Amino acid sequence: MKNIVKGLALALIVVFAFTSCAKQPTQLMDAAKAAIQGVVDAKGSVYANDELNKLNADLQAAMDAITAQSKKFFKKYGPAKDMLTKLVADADAVKALIPGRIADAKAAAENAISEAKTALEEAKALLEKAPKGKGTKADIEAMKADLAGLETAMADVDAAVAAEDYFGARDKAMVIKEKAAAIIEQINAAIAKVKGR
Repeated sequence: MKNIVKGLALALIVVFAFTSCAKQPTQLMDAAKAAIQGVVDAKGSVYANDELNKLNADLQAAMDAITAQSKKFFKKYGPAKDMLTKLVADADAVKALIPGRIADAKAAAENAISEAKTALEEAKALLEKAPKGKGTKADIEAMKADLAGLETAMADVDAAVAAEDYFGARDKAMVIKEKAAAIIEQINAAIAKVKGR
């Protein structure tokens, strides 16, 4: 009887040992990686960079937990599975945020472009009214060249918008606006100087 009990106990231990050697959650790992790739494909590296970095850090933490468990005799992948499941949900949530952020960036770019074009047109119109006379011809020619350069730069802005690089388009448009405003300031100073005589 003792031998039967010992045999059953030994059999139970062997069965328990084999069932406790759980398999790695490869499907969940693949799902998590695919979810993160989905965020990247949706331009997450541009419009949700901080969130994408956190997702990658969470994935690394889950992978580290899986690696740590794989070295143990009795493996418990439950916590890692929970981390991966949460990661997939988080990635889906981040992916859902991106279209709104793209729309906001596009609106900001369009606003900056509009302001840049207005400043450029104002500078061109004001340049026509600039005082012409001795000593101002070189300045006027330089300003015309600057304005021509700014008009060329607007093509870069349009190219950035076409490539859906709304942050780049906004930044370039803001630079054009600032340079056009500086030219307007120079022209107004020249006009004021002539009127002051």
